[in-house]
Amino acid sequence: MIPDGDQRASGYAWYVLAVLFVVYILNFVDRQVISILAEDIKRDLHLRDEDLGFLYGTAFGVFYALFGIPLGRLADSWHRVRLMTVGLALWSTMTALSGLANGGAQLAAARVGVGVGEATASPSAYSLISDYFPRKLRATALSIYSAGIYVGGGCSLLVGGLVVQHWQRAFPTDPPLGLAGWQAAFLAVGLPGLLLAALVATLREPVRGAVEGLPAPAPHPAPFRAFASELLTILPPLTLIAAARRGAGALAVNLVALAAVVAAVALLHAMGEPLPQWIAVGTGVYAVFSWASALRQRDPPTFALIVGTPAFLCVVVAYGLNAFLSYAASFWAAPYAMRALAVSPAEAGLILGGGAALSGFLGVTSGGLIADRLRRTNPSGRLVPVLCGAVLPVPFLVIGFTASAPLTLYLCLFASQYVASWGLGSAAAATQDLVLPRMRGTATATFFIGTTLLGLALGPYLAGRISTLSGSLSTGMLALLAVVPLGVAAGVAAYRLVPEAERTREARARAAGELG
Repeated sequence: MIPDGDQRASGYAWYVLAVLFVVYILNFVDRQVISILAEDIKRDLHLRDEDLGFLYGTAFGVFYALFGIPLGRLADSWHRVRLMTVGLALWSTMTALSGLANGGAQLAAARVGVGVGEATASPSAYSLISDYFPRKLRATALSIYSAGIYVGGGCSLLVGGLVVQHWQRAFPTDPPLGLAGWQAAFLAVGLPGLLLAALVATLREPVRGAVEGLPAPAPHPAPFRAFASELLTILPPLTLIAAARRGAGALAVNLVALAAVVAAVALLHAMGEPLPQWIAVGTGVYAVFSWASALRQRDPPTFALIVGTPAFLCVVVAYGLNAFLSYAASFWAAPYAMRALAVSPAEAGLILGGGAALSGFLGVTSGGLIADRLRRTNPSGRLVPVLCGAVLPVPFLVIGFTASAPLTLYLCLFASQYVASWGLGSAAAATQDLVLPRMRGTATATFFIGTTLLGLALGPYLAGRISTLSGSLSTGMLALLAVVPLGVAAGVAAYRLVPEAERTREARARAAGELG
């Protein structure tokens, strides 16, 4: 093992981080641009607030989460740079195709494609960064990378608002190809990703574990066969085949889980809930259960250090509930400004987008620095920013989404996002420290299950659904604050459990069957 104090990051490592940062910016531009376009899409495609929440969150998030698991596994066994290059080209193409949609179903299908493509990015990037940077700098590096969320989200509002405004001004009637301003915006942010993919392809692949002085693992003999096998465990209805291969008992358990999910979805529909939303969420829950059951039998060490580690799961839930609020606020901020405060799309994009980029970048990078400093003297130090990120945004969200003046909304959202973003790099680094190098891609995918299934697939939708039912977007947003105590409880549990889980990492992996 290399002494922690002797470790340094090379200049090339910082170059790789810079390129990955740009990739993540584009990742969130393509994901988030729908926010500033929401009012126009709602009008042109005759949608409701809950439909917008479904398009932004659920249609994207569920498939992002599900494909993130097998793609995370592929990142652990194949060339991570190549995987990210292919994924970037795919999600950029699907974003551009969103601009050709003329109905809600077509736009939902394109959003699914964006989710599948983007699922390659973070498992590959987290694993690359963890192999380029020593442990003492890992939270800082991951926080810088994660700042792309906020810069990208801010740029999406700015670029989307400007494209719509200039397109409508230039073509008030008979626009080229009959494209509305929101369609032109999707094309404008999607196509540049194809150029960036060519740059990503030139990055060098680091040796896994070398930065920690660990022996390089042997190359996987058949990474794509393993990927297909992993896909079989998580993609319904193929999950039933995978369960049957493990025996009659495994198939019976899988069928019971499927029946429970179907019953829950049917009950929600009978209560008046929209069927597509809960079919998608139910599919996600069932698929994750099927995958975890298969992982337990196929790779006991990975199961033991991820799904079987309460500390890991508590970190995922704690940050997932943080993301529940953050995703909802970031999506509905622009529609609230335009709808309740009569702000123009260009102004909302400029101020909310610029503020989001700055506050998020400052918050996530300072949160990473705080986490690394606290970690030096406290094994649970990285959980402190996570807990702060769950509690401190609350008063700012309450004031912001009841504001009667745009300036109040802008200032409150800036402050809220700054403190909420403290926890992202900290939580990510905490999960990476709990697993072995060969498991990092899978650990990242599992971490993002919380961010997507808990946060992205539920937060924006529930705010929109409550807005539809109550007639108030403010009520829709503020109702989500009911999850804050749950997030705090998960964060406190993680704070108590992480030191022992990290200390016993190698021993538990060996006990579960890890070789070497």
